[in-house]
Amino acid sequence: MAAKKDRKEKSGKDGKAKAKPEKVRAAKVSASDKAGKGKAARDKAARDKAGKDKAGKKAKGSSKSSSKAIEKAAAKAVAAALLAPAPQESVAKAPAPVSPFAPSSFPKVAPVAGVRLATCEAGVRYKGRKDVLLAEIAPGSVMAGTFTRSATRSAPVLWCEQRLAALAKAGPSAKPLGIVVNSGNSNAFTGRNGKAAVDAVMRLAGAALKTPKGNVFMASTGVIGEPLKHERITAKLDELVGALEADAFEGAARAIMTTDTFPKGASATVEIDGVPVTISGIAKGSGMIAPDMATMLVFIFTDCAIAQAPLQAALSELTDQTFNSITVDGDTSTSDTLLLAATGQAEMKPIASRRDGRFAAFRDALHGVMHDLAIQVVKDGEGATKLAQITVTGAASAAAARRIGLSIANSPLVKTALAGEDPNWGRIVMAVGKSGERANRDKLTIRFGDILVAENGWVAESYTEAEGAAYFKRAELEIAVDVGVGRAEATVWTCDLTKRYIEINADYRS
Repeated sequence: MAAKKDRKEKSGKDGKAKAKPEKVRAAKVSASDKAGKGKAARDKAARDKAGKDKAGKKAKGSSKSSSKAIEKAAAKAVAAALLAPAPQESVAKAPAPVSPFAPSSFPKVAPVAGVRLATCEAGVRYKGRKDVLLAEIAPGSVMAGTFTRSATRSAPVLWCEQRLAALAKAGPSAKPLGIVVNSGNSNAFTGRNGKAAVDAVMRLAGAALKTPKGNVFMASTGVIGEPLKHERITAKLDELVGALEADAFEGAARAIMTTDTFPKGASATVEIDGVPVTISGIAKGSGMIAPDMATMLVFIFTDCAIAQAPLQAALSELTDQTFNSITVDGDTSTSDTLLLAATGQAEMKPIASRRDGRFAAFRDALHGVMHDLAIQVVKDGEGATKLAQITVTGAASAAAARRIGLSIANSPLVKTALAGEDPNWGRIVMAVGKSGERANRDKLTIRFGDILVAENGWVAESYTEAEGAAYFKRAELEIAVDVGVGRAEATVWTCDLTKRYIEINADYRS
């Protein structure tokens, strides 16, 4: 029994002992399996990671490529937007701040016998405002004109120059004359489109006024380089003819405005042969104002009986003294047009030539109207808060005096000094020197109004900065300069250069 028990115990022990390696092997296999599975998992994870990294790199590369493509497309779009003309769809625009020089009301502008005017809203560029003017001038009238000397004159200017020469040669027409004016688009630098637009408007305007198209003049002001949607104008011609009336100068002045902040008009009456003769006109102009001519449209009408030649002579002479002697920013426009129509309906003997004793009286009255309109243009200069009259004396010639005056008037340093109310007379000395005209430095004299600032090439002993600063606070200034080399003189007018000028012109096409 004891032996049997011992064998059983031994056998049990042996069996137990034999079973242990199985468990170890199982444990080893299990560990190995786990290790294999772990390795497989790690390998898979590595492959997955590698795949993700590769995909990520590919996606990143694709993203970079896509980003570059987007940036390139955006750059092209921006460039195209900068180079493309602004859209011509009519847009409403908030009114600009009114000039501090704006009159409280439109001046009384007398009707002129033989002249009727009408305006309408055609939506040439902006909504909510009148932008087309039609003038009808009675049969038998004569026309004079002056225009920009720009090498890039607009299609309407070229048409007017051609028709003015033809009508001057042909003499008074038995049919009416007409003028069509639009604001918002200058129809300049528009190639064949510009000429076609003028031709279409003139042909249909002539038909509406029952006159040859060659008797109709056209003027356009506004953005350069955009084709004029002339059909918007021609669609309104019958409406305009139906609305023609004599006493409509204020509406006419408003219809031709662009960046102007107030409508401009002037009128005068002069007695010739005991008969009252009326001269009335309107103008637009605010920026791109410089001689030859300024960016302006001017339309003057008179019932004076006068031949075309003396009418043109008076206009040309007075343009140099008025509209060609003002400047806002020194930039000459492509579209400047000044037309002067004489209906001959005043009951007087016609003035046949400049030698007629009555010519001077007419010319002086015309000068008053033109000067008034020219000063209004400068007072409405874009962003202007100051009006400066600059008179140059002691020059070698009138032309030299005018060039010296314009050198001062166009100087950004002088104009910003005006804006800042800084009596910096050294900048005037600089502007005289850069004009290219003769000046005697040691005889140079400068005055601000009645204040002697400099003489004999040096600051005056009596001058004080406080006195100059007090004078420069005025809204209207007079600056006199004598250059000491001759007896000729000239006067020009300008305004200051302010931040508002930049704001207006940075936003002009928006």
